[in-house]
Amino acid sequence: MSKLEDAEKLVSDLPAAEKARLLQWLVRDIGDAFPGVQSLPGVCGGDACIVRTRIPVWVLEQARRLGTSEADLLHAYPTLRAIDLAEAWAYARSHPQEIECQIREHEEA
Repeated sequence: MSKLEDAEKLVSDLPAAEKARLLQWLVRDIGDAFPGVQSLPGVCGGDACIVRTRIPVWVLEQARRLGTSEADLLHAYPTLRAIDLAEAWAYARSHPQEIECQIREHEEA
């Protein structure tokens, strides 16, 4: 039996109030999830990148700050989709210090 099947069995036996508490916990737990962004050791120095690519979020955010339009970014990076940019902007909003630090580090290099 998979872990998900085990969890389904456990949850089905819970009273409604406990299911509600579990749901609240799950929402908090995945609230910082960005399915289109991943950080992997050994890929782009561990910087957050768009999945399926090696395009760091900080690169896209810095380009946007410098006035590059979304259309221009999509043209410059053919593997990007509009949803990828939306995920990048959401990630950058949620992790402003991380993105600022990465931009500064790469400007100084």
